[in-house]
Amino acid sequence: MTELSTIYKLSLIAVTCFIQACSSSCPVLECWFVQEKAGRGGGLTGATTQEKSLLHIRTDGQNDESQRAPKDINPERVYSVIDPAGTLCHRSLNPPRGSVTKPQCEINPFLPQPSSLDWVSSLTESGLSPVYLQAEWFSSAFQGLNEQLGISTITRSPTGSKEHSVILSVTTKTVSVKSRLGEPVQLDCGFWINPSSPLYGAGFAVEWRYQFRGRGRLILAYDGKTDRLADTQEEGATLDFDALHEKGNASLLLQEAKVLHSGTYICTVYLPHLLAQVALDLEIEEPPSLSIHPSTLPLAVPGQTINVQCEASGFAPLPVEFSWEIKGADGKSKTLDSFSVTGHRQAWDRTFSQTSRLEIDTSKLDLGRGGELTCVAAHAGGTRRTSVTLNVIGNVKQTWKTRKQTAQFIIIIIIIIMDWIYIALFKAPKALYNATIHSLSHSHTGGGSYSCSHSCPGAD
Repeated sequence: MTELSTIYKLSLIAVTCFIQACSSSCPVLECWFVQEKAGRGGGLTGATTQEKSLLHIRTDGQNDESQRAPKDINPERVYSVIDPAGTLCHRSLNPPRGSVTKPQCEINPFLPQPSSLDWVSSLTESGLSPVYLQAEWFSSAFQGLNEQLGISTITRSPTGSKEHSVILSVTTKTVSVKSRLGEPVQLDCGFWINPSSPLYGAGFAVEWRYQFRGRGRLILAYDGKTDRLADTQEEGATLDFDALHEKGNASLLLQEAKVLHSGTYICTVYLPHLLAQVALDLEIEEPPSLSIHPSTLPLAVPGQTINVQCEASGFAPLPVEFSWEIKGADGKSKTLDSFSVTGHRQAWDRTFSQTSRLEIDTSKLDLGRGGELTCVAAHAGGTRRTSVTLNVIGNVKQTWKTRKQTAQFIIIIIIIIMDWIYIALFKAPKALYNATIHSLSHSHTGGGSYSCSHSCPGAD
């Protein structure tokens, strides 16, 4: 029994240490506390002020008495933030000690108020302002390292207290998204409501908006209390409504990515009198399709100028960078610089096309017998290449190895010709004379010998 009691105590100690370790994994975040100065009359708002602040993140209400403010931070700007969901304890918000790169954080005073939007107004249709709202409210925005996470929270603090409780948090794990044309896209957005808050179960609304270069439009809006979609829903955009109600998954689903989808998306979650939102960037990156014209190059001769063009089409966004190269029979590549690029053209689907024109002067380039001509287009969506064969005939420019082989061949031919001349002038007449004498010797009757005078060839 004593041994079991000891094991039980050790287990409790281990569990306690584990809980403390988990609790201590929540970060202490350096933030900017930003608020507006008092107006200067006429309804005008003055400039904003910002102060350094410190947020001690916890998942429970246990107060940490060891909190101390650094010398450069006002003690009034040191807060305890209780996040029961543990969203703010994500590793991307808690870099290693001594890390130069730190998460981004900003906190602002927040004023709860009803919304007049059609898909939100049902949340405050009673027109009453609950006593629960009589407190200090703050809106905070966080961005994790390497854009891993984006979080927006609404926190409540009793008047005069520096302990904040997270009432609503909206999170995205896709701060920056890239997609190819035609592919389905999911823009992540989830929310959490504190179960201890009176606002829990009072209804919610979700809104997705799109912004690009100062212009915006409503993509989708949904009233979760009345289970009603706004009439302005964009074609091809939807939510998983079961996951929305069961898990707080408000992710936007785009069935088919188009160039016009590139831009910033804002996911806003509404509670009665409260709202929090996160922003996501979607970039449609479609690499170009390449084609060379003419697709088959004619045979070239030395001194001839050849014009070739390469068209990059169907790409987005701008720009695309062209380059040309030729690979000879020896396997070595050479960059060609004598090309120009036209202005870009935009198609009906908002993709772009552009053309590069190359001029090859065979009299200025040592192309040998030609090679493989390649057009290269570098783009954010990927680099593309296409090639065509270039043949050069009758090229008088030769390499040293070829010249040496030619000279050896000529010398061999000269030696053979000289040998033929020697045989024709000297050896052939003597052989003919010997053959004649031999013939006459055998044709003389009696086998006698035949002699000739000076008139016989070779008698001398």
